[in-house]
This record gives sequence, structure tokens and C-alpha cells, in this order.
Amino acid sequence: MENDRIKALITLLDDPSDEVFHTVEDELLKADVEVVPDLEKAWEDHANGLFQERIENIIHSIQFRDVKKRFRAWVTFHGDDLLTGAWLVSKYQYPELTFEEVDESVNKLRKDIWLELNEHLTALEKVRIINHILFDVHGFARNNGNFLAPQNSYISDVLDQRKGNPISLSIIYSVIANRLGLPIYGVNLPKNFILAFMDEPGSSIGISDKEESSVLFYINPINKGAVLGRKEIEHFIKQQKLEPRYSYYEPCSNIETIRRVLNNLLVAYEHAGQLVKIEEIRELLAIIDEDSVV
Repeated sequence: MENDRIKALITLLDDPSDEVFHTVEDELLKADVEVVPDLEKAWEDHANGLFQERIENIIHSIQFRDVKKRFRAWVTFHGDDLLTGAWLVSKYQYPELTFEEVDESVNKLRKDIWLELNEHLTALEKVRIINHILFDVHGFARNNGNFLAPQNSYISDVLDQRKGNPISLSIIYSVIANRLGLPIYGVNLPKNFILAFMDEPGSSIGISDKEESSVLFYINPINKGAVLGRKEIEHFIKQQKLEPRYSYYEPCSNIETIRRVLNNLLVAYEHAGQLVKIEEIRELLAIIDEDSVV
């Protein structure tokens, strides 16, 4: 849509006629996300409350549509990059957030850990170094003060505030480990989310329950990276009165990881009574469901 036409349409947003407004709104909603800066400038230039409210709603609709488009593409390509999926969830809340900002924060942490690693270390020794840098040096921890806060599920917030929930801490841990060449992947354990250190990269992701597990040991990021054995996972499952499932012991896909993030957000917004956000998170979850049916 041409820039002059965009500007002409924006000037009509304060028209008292509902018919004119809805016609203009429909036209603006056809525009790409690149129109947002023009809308934001118009918002700044006008003090009219109704005008600003209308612009805010249009901007949000355009930006949310853009997130859904990007998220659908990520899901369609099987969620190849976990950090991209986590960034898109954050982009829902923070539309101006770029992947480069998140990527840079992760790479700074990766560099700090890389400086301490060498090839002569055992798997356990490497994990101890990661734990020390992430939890002792940088202070990553569970957000005990407000565990249900939506911010615990937005990776940008967790990277900034160093507080999160089991899955957000696990995503950061796993992404950094993978960039260091370490086969550490998320395990979708109910009432928690942990990590598995595999015998080799990708060795048992998606294997059936008839095949032998390649998990060397488990890592619990919510407890400063405590190392666990299979028996401890079995005990936890029994303690929680859960029926044992193979998926509780083996790595899950990136898409399942992000589904868990979205489900956590759904609970957070239900707790806060934010109805609009509840519906929008459901729309993102529906994209995953649509792809799984196909």
C-alpha cells in the first residue's frame, strides 16, 4: 500500500462516523507490518483519546498477525531452531523485539562458558562449568517471588532479569549447550521441565519406547543444574502420582517445548484474568495443533 494512501487513511481514523472508521480500519489492516511506524507517529502527533485508542488496536492487530505468520512458518519447518521459537513467543508481548537482541544475549553467556571449557573434560565436568557460570556467576534462578508471572515465559525477560520458570531456564541452558556442541535437550516432564544429556547429539529424540535410551543423565535447571539419574526421575513420577510414560524420560521436540511455554502463558493469563491475551495465546497454540493434524 502506497505511503500517501496510508497517511490519508490514518487522518480519517478520528471520523465520528462508525461506517467511515470501519472502512478505514479494514483498509489499514490489509497493510504489512511496515506500516506500524507511520501509525505510531500519528499516535504521537494526536492527543485525541479515541484516535489513539483506535490506532493502538490497529497496531496490535497488525503486529499479532505478523507474529502468527512467522510462528506458522516456524512450525511448518518443524521448529528447527528452538531459540527462534522462544523469540517468537516473546515477540508476541514485545513486537519490536528482534531476534538479534535475544541471540546476542545468549551468545554472551555462551562465550563466558566456552572460555572455561576444554575437550579433556568429562560430560559431568562440563555441566558443572555451565552450572557455575549460569547460576552462580550470572544468577539465573527460579522466580520464587512471582512464579505465575507471564514474564517467566518470555525469554527476553528471563535473559534480562535472570529469573524464570523451569522451561524458560531449560531453553536458555539447552540452546547454549547446543551451541557449545553439547547434546543437551529438553524433557517434557509434568510439573517440571528438565534436560537430558545424551550419549551423542540427537541420539534418541523421537525414538520409540522399544529402543534403548541414550540418556547419560538428567539436569534440573530449576535447582541450579542438579544432576539426576533415571531412578530419581522415576521417584518424582511416583511421588506426583503420575502414570509412567516414555516421554517423561526422553527429549521432546522443539515444537513440544514451545507448546509447553504457551500453555504456561495460558495459565498465567487465566490467573490474571486477561481475556484478550488468553484468546490470542490459544490462537498460537491452534497453529501447532493445525500442523500436527496435517
